[in-house]
Amino acid sequence: MIVFERDTWNEIWLSLRKNRLRTFLTGFGVSWGILMLIFMLGAGNGLKNGVTGDFGDFATNSFFIWTQPTTIAYKGFPRGRQFHFITQDIKAIKDQISEVDIVAPKLQGGRWGSGGDNVVRGKHSGSYTVNGDYPEVFKIDPVKIKKGRLLNNKDIEEKRKVAVIGIRVRDVMFNQNENPIGEQIRIQGVYFTVIGVVSPKGNVNMNGDKKEMIWIPFSTLQQVYNYGNTVGFFAITAKPNISASVAEKKVRQLLAERHQISPKDEMALGGFNIEEEFKKMTGLFMAINLVIWVVGLGTLFAGIIGISNIMLIVVKERTKEIGVRRAIGATPFSIVVQIILESVVLTFLAGIIGLLIGVWALEAVKPMFQSAEDAFIRNPEIDVNIVISAIIVIVITGAFAGFLPAKRAINIKAIDALRDE
Repeated sequence: MIVFERDTWNEIWLSLRKNRLRTFLTGFGVSWGILMLIFMLGAGNGLKNGVTGDFGDFATNSFFIWTQPTTIAYKGFPRGRQFHFITQDIKAIKDQISEVDIVAPKLQGGRWGSGGDNVVRGKHSGSYTVNGDYPEVFKIDPVKIKKGRLLNNKDIEEKRKVAVIGIRVRDVMFNQNENPIGEQIRIQGVYFTVIGVVSPKGNVNMNGDKKEMIWIPFSTLQQVYNYGNTVGFFAITAKPNISASVAEKKVRQLLAERHQISPKDEMALGGFNIEEEFKKMTGLFMAINLVIWVVGLGTLFAGIIGISNIMLIVVKERTKEIGVRRAIGATPFSIVVQIILESVVLTFLAGIIGLLIGVWALEAVKPMFQSAEDAFIRNPEIDVNIVISAIIVIVITGAFAGFLPAKRAINIKAIDALRDE
């Protein structure tokens, strides 16, 4: 078969080496197209890693619900009524909404949005956000345990005066080499024992910077701040394989019924759906990848056109040679294979060079983005499947570039080719 004949490959290498400058300039367009495609895809993946990395292990199937003034009068209650969730809502949600997995009621110390509570230890003081939480909150919004432990159910049941603090709270309230575990801090005049020190996982900050937060048992905060059975808001996750939007809709309906809210009042219950926002980001990155492929393939296609034009010139230069081969019995198929194979080899070599340079460039810049924990672009990389796809694209486009010149070659008549000057 002509593809495996040594003479065929000798002719190809001879043709490429004979016009080295032309071969280089022609292949440069393909190399640049593949290089740009690989580098842009790697940068796109780095951007995706950076944004999704900000979520850390945050539960992306979660949603949040809080109360707002009503906008519709309902069942004798006036418009603009202020209301609050209550502790009994926790059990109602768990018992009546089967789509719900984790229910984490939340409270904040002081007035909502007041900027933090006064925290004192000896001569040290600061204003930090104090959260009243159940242990389940750390399943939705995980943190890294630096020392000690997190809240547990016993802390809730016994209304213990214990606290988990962020690393910046520790740095301000304690000396550099001092162990905070077991020590006490005073929050709004009440003493709490520090049981854990944590740092954030990712950069999602739902109620503020977790480095400057303090977590105490939900029941303790209710008692200390005299909140009675009030719940500030709910953090909830849907069960696996169930959309958070489905669970959120049912939770909203239940809470609206329990608190005498009009079904038409869409403003009485505020909320934020993490799953929907995450889907928007996923769709955005799909669009970015599509644009990258279009731009990269467009650049590659420009290089392919250059190769096709050069191959037309090659066919013109080798008109007599093709005529002689036709005269001594060469089949049109062998002529076509010769031209297309030469085009594929040139495209493949140029493409592989561009591919290797693109991968090398990504590896070279990767340490620059890995050094910063909060870098916007993280770990720019190319998937193996993308590399394989790029190689397939190179081969296919190389064959396409040689098709028109090959078609012209087989249309050359032997007698006309021998007369060609």
